[in-house]
Parts: sequence; structure tokens; C-alpha cells
Amino acid sequence: MRRREFITLLGSAAAAWPLTARAQSSAKPPIIGYIGPAGASSESLWSAAFARRLRELGWIERSSIEIEYRWADGTAERLSEFAADLVRLKVNVILTGATPATIAAKRATAVIPIVFVGVSDPIGSGLVASLARPGGNVTGLSIQNVDTASKRVEFLHDVVPNIRRLAVLANESNPVIKREVEAVQAAAHALGVEVAPLDVRRADDIAAAFAALDGRADALYVTADPLLSNNTITISALTLNARLPNMHSIREEVVSGGLLSYGASFPDMFRRAAELVDKILRGAKPADIPVEQPTKFDLVVNLKTAKALGLTVPDKLLALADEVIE
Repeated sequence: MRRREFITLLGSAAAAWPLTARAQSSAKPPIIGYIGPAGASSESLWSAAFARRLRELGWIERSSIEIEYRWADGTAERLSEFAADLVRLKVNVILTGATPATIAAKRATAVIPIVFVGVSDPIGSGLVASLARPGGNVTGLSIQNVDTASKRVEFLHDVVPNIRRLAVLANESNPVIKREVEAVQAAAHALGVEVAPLDVRRADDIAAAFAALDGRADALYVTADPLLSNNTITISALTLNARLPNMHSIREEVVSGGLLSYGASFPDMFRRAAELVDKILRGAKPADIPVEQPTKFDLVVNLKTAKALGLTVPDKLLALADEVIE
């Protein structure tokens, strides 16, 4: 190439560089739609873990990424409205918590990628074709709450070996919760324990359910449902007032005054969800991203609550515990 041609070409390229840079800087950042089935306060640790991991991966909120939060506050009826709203906004990815929110998002779009967290049975719920090859526009992290229900019943029985009747607080309008209740019933019956389901579908039902129980239970099992998670403080106060030893699957519910929990770490799952979102924003397709399962289940014991209930937690259970709140 002759010198004059090279200089002309170099000058043209140099003139184009600022235009390219300006085009990149003026491009709108990707938008993540976040459907939180509980509330902003009850999910604060989880949403913070998600945003923090995105930041570590180079996505800075309100700079290189935007997050549109929608909080259902435990009201399942709002989920379809939120999903439709995010589709209208043309978000790049939708992050959902739990089964009902994920089903609502999938009904709203077959195009926008969806990443779920905390779905107990993604195949049975019709969200994915298989765990290894999800197909479609949905992938995420399962929680296996149905599979671990029997273990929670066993741990509760270790603390209260004389249980005769176990109350189960459940929102049975959630199809996965029905299966969890069935698993609890099977585990309880194997131990000779009767089960008393308490079906709650609105926040107002919770106090009424405890009143109807009227002392006719020896312990309480709280299922993993956004409605119940959003009313953790109320449930903790009612269980303490009724002097009911209680088991949960979410650590944060024990931090708020529950007795025991056994389940996957939600902050960890939301960190991993950020990694899946990162892959999708960089070009991966949800259909090709395997559904991940929990890698660790934590047993958490609240000794302050045990003392308030007049219970002694066996040493063998404390030795197994991943976290003891004193």
C-alpha cells in the first residue's frame, strides 16, 4: 500500500472511532426484570446477593445494567400483571423467585429468557423439558424442597420426640406446596405422627389458622411459600405465643425467630442465578443451560427460640448444625 493511501485509510478509521465510541456509550444498558414473590424487605439479602454477584461479573446497576424490581408481597394474583408489565418493557432477561412467579413469566413470554430461583419441581411444573436440556426460554436453579421435607420432619422429631400431632402451615393454592405437604404427611406417618394441614391463602388467614388450631398440635411445620415468607415475623410471634416448636426450610425465617430450618441457601442460589443471567446477556440460550440444583443444605438452630419454648436441643443436632443462633 502506498503511503498516501495508508494515511487516507488511517484518517478515515480515526474519524470513525469517536462515532463508534459515542454509539456504544449512548446504547441503552440491558434490563433485568426481577419478580420477587415476597417483599423487598424479606428478600433483601437475596436481591443484594444477586446484584453483588452481577457487579463482580462486570454488570453495575444503574450504569451498565438496569434492574426493574416488582414485589408481589406474597400476593400471587399480582404475578401475571408483573410478568406482562416486564414483557411490555422489553426487558432482556426475567429473574423469578419460586414456582408461581416462574409460571406467570412463562405464560407471558416464550421469547424473553427467564431464570428462576427456588423452583421445587421444574419438570413436573412444566417449566423445562429436562434438567440437562431445558429447551424453550426457561432455566434456573431448583430447590428440591419436596425431596428434603422428610429430613425436616426428622430433625424436628429429634428436638420434640413426643410429637403426636404436627400442624403444617401451607398455601395449598401453590401446586408445589401440595406435594410438599404430601411428603411431610408420609414422613410424619412413618414416625407415628398425625398431621393437621392449615391452609392459608392470604395474610389474613394466618392468625385465623392458629386460632382454629387452638392448642391441638405439638409442633408446626412451615412450608416454603412466598406468602408465608412475607409474614415471617407474624408467624414467629404466633408460634411463640402458642409455644409450638417449629421447622422451616429458609434460614431467614429462623433468624426472624423460628426454631429450626433445613434447606438450600437462598443467597447462594441468587448469586448463582446472577451467573446464569451473565451467560445469557453474553449470548447463551436458556435452552442450552442446564438447570442447577442445590450443592449444600444448611441446618440452622435458634437457641434463643429453643430457650423461650423451654426446649433442649440435643447435642447431636447441634453438632450437625451449620449455624447456631445464640
